[in-house]
Amino acid sequence: MSSRLRELSDEVRQLEARLKQGGGEDKIARQHKQGKLTARERIALLCDKDTRFVEIGLLVAYDEYEGQAPAAGVVTGILTVEGRRAVVIANDATVKAGSWWPETIKKMLRAQEIAMRCRIPIIYLVDSAGVNLPYQGGVFPGQYGASRLFYYNSIMRRYLRIPQLAAVMGPCIAGGAYLPALSDLIVMVKGTSFMGLGGPNLVKGATGQSIDGETLGGAVTHTEVSGVAHYAADNDEACITKLRDLIARLPAQALAGSSVASGSTEQLYDLLPADHRMSYDMHELLRVIVDDAVLDEFQGNLAREMICGDARVMGIPVGVIANQRGLIKGRPGEKPRFGGIVYAESAEKVAYFIDRCDRERIPLLFVQDVSGFMVGPEAEHEGIIRAGARFVEAMATARVPKIVLTVNHASGAGYYAMAGQGFDPDFIFSWPTGRMAVMEGESAVHAVHGPAIDAAKTKKQPLPRDVATAVDEMRADYEHQLDARFAGARGFIDAIVYPEDTREVLHIALTSALQNHGPHLGPFVLPAHFGDA
Repeated sequence: MSSRLRELSDEVRQLEARLKQGGGEDKIARQHKQGKLTARERIALLCDKDTRFVEIGLLVAYDEYEGQAPAAGVVTGILTVEGRRAVVIANDATVKAGSWWPETIKKMLRAQEIAMRCRIPIIYLVDSAGVNLPYQGGVFPGQYGASRLFYYNSIMRRYLRIPQLAAVMGPCIAGGAYLPALSDLIVMVKGTSFMGLGGPNLVKGATGQSIDGETLGGAVTHTEVSGVAHYAADNDEACITKLRDLIARLPAQALAGSSVASGSTEQLYDLLPADHRMSYDMHELLRVIVDDAVLDEFQGNLAREMICGDARVMGIPVGVIANQRGLIKGRPGEKPRFGGIVYAESAEKVAYFIDRCDRERIPLLFVQDVSGFMVGPEAEHEGIIRAGARFVEAMATARVPKIVLTVNHASGAGYYAMAGQGFDPDFIFSWPTGRMAVMEGESAVHAVHGPAIDAAKTKKQPLPRDVATAVDEMRADYEHQLDARFAGARGFIDAIVYPEDTREVLHIALTSALQNHGPHLGPFVLPAHFGDA
């Protein structure tokens, strides 16, 4: 039997490898000819040796703009620098000179929100020509336009006290100059960097003055004349070294946890069934992810369609909430339940477990394979709406870190209750097999075309041609939109992770989130005495 997870993983790997080439070999060569490293080369130097860079939003916009905006022209993610977790935002100058598309802003804001939510430093590697002018309507105005970057800059600097370090390693023009200007420290590279509200051409047009870029806003000018920047480096390598030195001066972080032997991750590839609708045992999956294959289940024989339990991931305690699939045997005299569906009893069980984890400050890991809440007269009479609301409220108001891993389905209101993106989980990851939508394609087809399908069956006749065409198109649309790559392209998930990387990625996410000892609610919560800042 072929492994659906393995096949999809291979497809995603190929896509990611292509996207990591940015603008392509010729643009990379041009960057090198200018004496500059690429964004990914800079990040590789910034990372501690033998540590993982968890890239956020690699797939964003990959299927838009005729493929001309790989990774939306900016590389974002979590890295480890001098033993400290940090967020990085690096403009990719091989993609349209690092200019800002609408999705570039989305990615940069998400990166800033991670820094604020986790209270970890953020590093800006600036090399951008500014706004991509043909798309300025999606970049410049609006509540979540480019100005929000500077709002977050200011909140981090004034109230949250999150270290912000900026390296200007190429052009930094117009409003984009406020990104480093609102940072704590600025490093510039001699000869290749420029920072100014207007370049030489704009100055010539506006004032009639002729001046070269280096004199107007180069590294020497801004470190020796204007005082805007603080350090000048001879080249990109020296600039990265300086950044690492500056990070090393920050207070050390507690990165608790160590790798504890678990099951073989290779077996995960064959655990999920070839058909996403078929059942499997979620316990087997969890035993491979958690340390020593140990999950201390909470009320394990009650509402067994929902799994709650205590475990550790690379030494860090977590409260695990997951969906069991298949047909769940009920208590004597009760009907069996459908796995992947949330019932009133299971909603109450999970809500209680979340409240308990919140009181004990235990991070929550939601492993999603959920198709929704139960419907029908029995469910309604049991109070599914009230129980579902209790589940949602407990999840939404929990003050501990929340991390989501979608392994299969993420549908309906069940997706919301299992810490969907709208509830601001700290991180949301998906395996390549993740399927995210309001419902599965067949359910949607029957919701829309059910009467016509039933009528054709009753008459033992084929569907009318126009209905059959509409059904086929709807199925194809849903299959496309259910794909994890579709979710990644639109920023609905932070990253697609592979089974063998899951434990390490979860460990990085947990150790990052746990730097914030305050409430994890929304993009940020101001300290109680922020007025004293």
